[in-house]
This record gives sequence, C-alpha cells and structure tokens, in this order.
Amino acid sequence: MADQIKFGTDGWRAIIADTYTIQNLKRVTFATSEWLRQNNMSKVVIGHDCRFGGEMFAETAARLLASEGHQVYLAQGFVSTPMVSLGVVKKSADLGIVITASHNPPAYNGFKLKSRYGGPTIPKHISEVEDLIPENYNDEPDQLATYLANGRISYLNLEEIYIEHVEANFDMDAIRSTASALAYDAMYGAGQNVLQKLLPDATCLHCDYNPGFNGQAPEPIMRNLEELSGLIAKTPGLKVGLANDGDADRIGMFDEKGSFVDSHHILLLLLYYLAEFKKEKGKVVVTFSVTDQIIKLAEIYGFEYEVTKIGFKYIAEKMVEEDIIVGGEESGGIAVKGHIPERDGIWIGLVIMELMAKTGKSLTELVETIYDKVGYFSFDRDDLHISEDAKERIIEACADGQINEIGGRPVIRTERIDGFKYYVADDLWVMIRPSGTEPVLRVYSQGPGKEAVRELLSATHEALENI
Repeated sequence: MADQIKFGTDGWRAIIADTYTIQNLKRVTFATSEWLRQNNMSKVVIGHDCRFGGEMFAETAARLLASEGHQVYLAQGFVSTPMVSLGVVKKSADLGIVITASHNPPAYNGFKLKSRYGGPTIPKHISEVEDLIPENYNDEPDQLATYLANGRISYLNLEEIYIEHVEANFDMDAIRSTASALAYDAMYGAGQNVLQKLLPDATCLHCDYNPGFNGQAPEPIMRNLEELSGLIAKTPGLKVGLANDGDADRIGMFDEKGSFVDSHHILLLLLYYLAEFKKEKGKVVVTFSVTDQIIKLAEIYGFEYEVTKIGFKYIAEKMVEEDIIVGGEESGGIAVKGHIPERDGIWIGLVIMELMAKTGKSLTELVETIYDKVGYFSFDRDDLHISEDAKERIIEACADGQINEIGGRPVIRTERIDGFKYYVADDLWVMIRPSGTEPVLRVYSQGPGKEAVRELLSATHEALENI
C-alpha cells in the first residue's frame, strides 16, 4: 500500500529516502497537475533551496508537469521561497512549487505550493490537491533536454527578478551606508547569494553550499545562532545581526550586544515603522502564538486586528482578501504591506535596517521605544521531543480540560484557536501545541519578564510529565 501523503502547516515534508522519494514526489506532482487542469491553469514556476537532492526533485517535478502539457519556468540553482512566490507574480503564472523543507532538520525535504497572488496556497485548495494524489504514478517523462528544446520548460532567473524588486522598493543607498554594521547568518540556506549581492559589505556566516546544514536544523532561533550572537558581541562595528532559515522566508535578528530580537519584537517594530513613519494603515493579523502586545499596539494606532490559526497560509489568505499592514507568526514568518503576501526573511530584515538607517537608532533603542508604548515583556518557547503516544495523551488531556492549574497557579482563562493557551495572569500565559511538521510538542510562554516566563515553562513541563 502506498504511503499516505498529507500536507502539514506549510506543505508536504518528509524524510528523504524514507517517505520523500522520487516516486512519492511524482504522485504529489501529478495531483498538482490534475488540480491545475481542473481549474483551467497551466503555467508553473518551480524552484528549490539548498537541501540534498533539491535540483533532482525540482527537475523531476518540472519534467512531469511538462509531460502533462503544462508550461514550466524552472529556476537554475537554489533560490529562496519568496523568490519563487515573486516569480509567480512577475510571470503571471498560475502556481509556484518550491522544493524545500524550510527550517526542518537536514534529513527532510518538502513540497510547497504558491498561488498566483504570490503567497501560500489556501487550505481549501491544498485539500483539493491532497484528494487527487494517486496510489501510484508509473509514467516516465522525457529527459529535461527534450522539454527545454520544445519550450515546455524554460529557465528563469528568479534571483535577478528579486534583486530588481528590492532595488525598486527600498532606499538601498541608506541601507548600504550602514551595511558594514550587519552580520548575516544564512544558516547554509538559500538567502546566502542574494544577500551578499544586495549588501556586499556585510559580514557573512555560513554562506556556502552545505546541503546537510552542518548537521543542524536551519531554524533562526537563539539556540541555533550562538556563533552569530558571539560574533556581534565581540566585534567592534557590528551593530545588528540577521539570520534566515533554509529557504529564507523566516527571520531572526540580534541587537548590537548580541542579544536575540525575536519575531514578536520584529512585528512590533514593523508596525511602528509603517504606521508612524510610512503613514500606512490597515489591519494587523497574527497567529495564535504571537505576543498579545501586538494587539495593544494595533489598538494604540486604531487598527483592526485578528488572530488566526498557526500557519502563514492563514495570514496569506487574509492578505489577499483584506488590506493588511502587518501579518506574522511566532516562528519568524512575517509579511508587510507593499510586498507579496508571503513570508520573506530578507525583505523583513531590510525593512528593519531601513528603519535603523532613517532614525539613526540602534535596535536596542528602537525596542525601548516599543516598550514605552506597550510595556516590557518576554517570550520563550521550548520544543519537547517526546513519543507520539505521550504527545497524543497530553493533547487529549488538554482537550478534556484536565489542566486547570500550573505550578500552583489557577488557570483564569483558556483559549483554543489552535492549541491550548492558558492564562494564569493578564499578561502571563503558556500555550501547548503539537508541531504540524515534526514529532515535537511546542510549549510557548509570554510574561512580564524572563524569570516569570521560565518559571511558568518549567512548571508546565512538570505538569505535562504527570499526565
């Protein structure tokens, strides 16, 4: 019996040579082809990131789609996910396919779908593709050279398209005047080439081709970025750090002291810049695990706000339908008005650098400005690698309402938009949610200080162990 293939929070992801095989890739690609045909679509942009087998998998998908009569634009060399999404818009294509597992460990690869507006395909359409996945696909398309010769496949320079788009939308002279203060960690990912071309004076880490990511999951969170943090702290002249994940759609940042600036603070800084300096307006949309302080800042500016399920596809859907000024998620996926409805770690980094260049302020000073508006807060997240049985038992206990106190503190309110968020005080909460792409249980917490957050997380771990 063939493997069951399901798309998670952001695409289909699986371990290479286990479930992520050429045969299963063909099944998913054929379902995508059938969905395109049923919706009278035919033009597709395909790219891959730096992961093992990316070029082979991308060419396999391109050949199959071409054999089914579709027009394919194929990126040469690795590209970021936002480059593919932008390419879909610029070429007026019907769909984008990215061969990537984003921030997952090196053993994984994946398959993301991007719609014609340049963002994640909405859940309804993903489900339609899933329903079309056949048990087997046995046809063997012609060789790539055949389709290149007859025009069914043509190469597309997505990097050049992206750079031109950046140059047209930023004050690059202002940003480049401070670029020597930037330390950039590509995490061996797909952002490495384009960032070095845009900002050649930046100090770069892990900007070389390493499909195994040196054995580390390319997720831009503090525990994975100690080298970048240390470099900034000990190097005079480095004032800001930027890191992107494997396909460069997520972001992590550091201030001039080498302290991590998480996505919650980045979201607040973006809203501050766009509202106060750019005089933009619009609705704020964030996922369930984002800090409540973003709602406070939205209220200060008189903007509407909405909290969605976790997964950037829910934000993208809102950005297509409504006027959204800022949209984002806790895991570093952020989008802003004036760009495609897509996470883009390099783009967001450039917005923050432009804010710094225009104000002449450091990240520390800008964050203090935000605290003056919404109050000081801290946030942290633990990823618990536990057995599937234990994970299911914990989630079932949460669903049954068995958690009514944590560390001796009564739960005063519970929210269940996506996972389980337990408030033990107005500004102190812990959230429990299983990962949609990995065998992991995520535990998040927000509070008025680091100590309060760590205490609540430790108490939560103890409570979960007793379930």
